[in-house]
Amino acid sequence: MLRCWKHSEDRCEDAECTDGGSAASPQSHFPHKAFWVSFSASLLLVIITLALTGHLGLSQPPAESLQLVRITAPDQTGLLINQSAVVDLQNDLVTFSITSPANQTSTVLFDVKHGLICYKPMDQESCFLRKMEESDYNNVHSLLQESTHKQGQVQLSRNETQRQREFLGVLAGSPVDVSTLEEPLQTLCRHSSVHWTRRVDGPGNQRLVYFCIDICFPSNICVSVCFYYLPE
Repeated sequence: MLRCWKHSEDRCEDAECTDGGSAASPQSHFPHKAFWVSFSASLLLVIITLALTGHLGLSQPPAESLQLVRITAPDQTGLLINQSAVVDLQNDLVTFSITSPANQTSTVLFDVKHGLICYKPMDQESCFLRKMEESDYNNVHSLLQESTHKQGQVQLSRNETQRQREFLGVLAGSPVDVSTLEEPLQTLCRHSSVHWTRRVDGPGNQRLVYFCIDICFPSNICVSVCFYYLPE
């Protein structure tokens, strides 16, 4: 290969010459380089997409673990109680949404894993907690069985339904720090005051029952949970 000098008016330019063939232009290698760059970028994009898809698939609960059960039952006056329960089999959670005749909804969450019940009344910015008892586990178990059978609609008969009443005294003087609660209780009560309750025989003549929440289970049991505030 010979090195040639080509003179111009202002400068000298260095050029490569060959004694027999044409000069090999650097641009002749560009298509191969562009192909490999494009291929590498596409491969990297595929790897990232697969990684994100796998991560999301692991972080989200399977859709099959969530079952919706609708329960309809007449109350003591004959009016229908419409409620739905979302059963999370994977996390042992049952979330009731109970709609009143005035189209207001209360939420009751049974956290079987941690043995807690959380009541969030429809017209209050408050959450009320209590520990689950044996009867609570039995009632929730009937709902878990119903969701396993994939029966999405349950109609309770007025004549066959057993009715129970529970009184819960609210410990208003000992509020609970929401940040100490486990999920999903923390999300449910994030903007509410939280108080513990305890079961009592009744409010007594000197205490006023503030509100009640009726919860019905597929085992033909309806429980009316009534709240009142204990003295501090």
